[in-house]
Amino acid sequence: MTPILEMRHITKTFPGVKALSDVNLEVMPGEIHALVGENGAGKSTLMKVLSGVYPHGTYEGDIVYEGEVRRFASIADSEKVGIIIIHQELALVPLLSIAENIFLGAEPGRFGIVDHFEAARRTTELLKKVGLREHASRIVGDLGVGKQQLVEIAKALSKEVRLLILDEPTASLNEADSDALLDLLLEFKQQGIASILISHKLNEVSRVADRITILRDGTTVETLDCSGGRADEDRIIRGMVGREITDRYPKRTSHVGEVLLEVSDWTVDDPIIPNRRISKSVSIEVRKGEVVGIAGLMGAGRTEFAMSLFGRSYGRWVKGKARLDGREIDVSSVSRAVDAGIAYATEDRKTYGLVLGQDIRENTVMANMKGVSSRGVLDAVASIGVAEDYRKSMRIRCRNIFQETLDLSGGNQQKVVLAKWLFADPQILILDEPTRGIDVGAKYEIYGIINKLVAEGRGVLLISSEMPELLGIADRIYVMDEGAVVAEMPAREASQEKIMRAIMSSRELAR
Repeated sequence: MTPILEMRHITKTFPGVKALSDVNLEVMPGEIHALVGENGAGKSTLMKVLSGVYPHGTYEGDIVYEGEVRRFASIADSEKVGIIIIHQELALVPLLSIAENIFLGAEPGRFGIVDHFEAARRTTELLKKVGLREHASRIVGDLGVGKQQLVEIAKALSKEVRLLILDEPTASLNEADSDALLDLLLEFKQQGIASILISHKLNEVSRVADRITILRDGTTVETLDCSGGRADEDRIIRGMVGREITDRYPKRTSHVGEVLLEVSDWTVDDPIIPNRRISKSVSIEVRKGEVVGIAGLMGAGRTEFAMSLFGRSYGRWVKGKARLDGREIDVSSVSRAVDAGIAYATEDRKTYGLVLGQDIRENTVMANMKGVSSRGVLDAVASIGVAEDYRKSMRIRCRNIFQETLDLSGGNQQKVVLAKWLFADPQILILDEPTRGIDVGAKYEIYGIINKLVAEGRGVLLISSEMPELLGIADRIYVMDEGAVVAEMPAREASQEKIMRAIMSSRELAR
């Protein structure tokens, strides 16, 4: 069988760094081909070369698609021949309807007049293909992330896709939505549509991929045939990081001390909908030297609770108290929460965690400008020294500290977020999905940073949708559901089954 795609000897250079070096990739018709590697390995760069984001002439090598050498000048050129890329950050307009998003720029009609009935009819057909039961007129911003992902795929189908590229499609999805999306890829496979799947979730990759190509430091390591039993997770990880990782979670001996943070009867209402309770009398505590996990399904209210505690960043505060080292603290604004010793690393690093247009140095010192200022004037030399120290200690891969954070990989962006808050010297660090969308090597390094923090006697409150992660690094776990704490258990006694049982039991009692 002739490959639908061959990328031959692709080399891509940016000022001061070679992002891709002699990379080769082959995809067969109807194949699900996974592309894996650490953050910064070159996966997204390779796909941008393929899709025309980086046009012909800006790279070396050849793209052979359907037997012809292609020279895409733009993403529109690749879409014309059926190559469609869906980026991790969805390209949808929240205030437009599903139909308007699907046909944006290619609206059906004549003489410049849009045929809304035809758009709605075709949208309904496309939504059926992806299994989305929503009306074509539904506003996209009112949909959850999982449904928005399906709208993006429906949009790709409207362009008669033959090769679908998905960059971390399940990074922001819950388990049920992730499974539904992977099942859809398998359906596309039966229809002869080829897919390139970029993902850090190796269990998902192993489930659906026919072959897996591993990139490391911008070069092709190997391509594994999943049918031959050669693609177990340990083998993939070894190829990605160039070494064995015998333990996904670094060893730590817990030295849990006295209560550091105590939150009692914390109650918060929805910021828009009257009388809708988001946090329901939540009471938790975090001890010195302790990692406390918060488990729960999507929509359980974990992020909303954390944000409301961090300077009332979300919702309308009703009542509750927060104490640090036994004294009540004022967390009525973000600056007061930071001054009190609380920091919050958001789950959305690109929107809320970083100023992407600013460089690493500026982002690193942002949360503690006083620490690099004298009499209200920023000390540029001091800020350079601080940023350089964190760059080295946290192994941030970059050209230098003056590189814009926009140009960093996801894992390195997350390290900058952590550096920013560590420089603020918090006693309690709230981490909301700190390893979402990053590779196993970068995850291991972040776990090491968490271990170092608690070894210094600080407390970490960890929100994660990955149950194995909570079980692997937390000392104690709270389980939340529908805005309330429904269970508490030591991590050594916890399991995914116990956590789910606690959630289901609380729902049974609420009926």
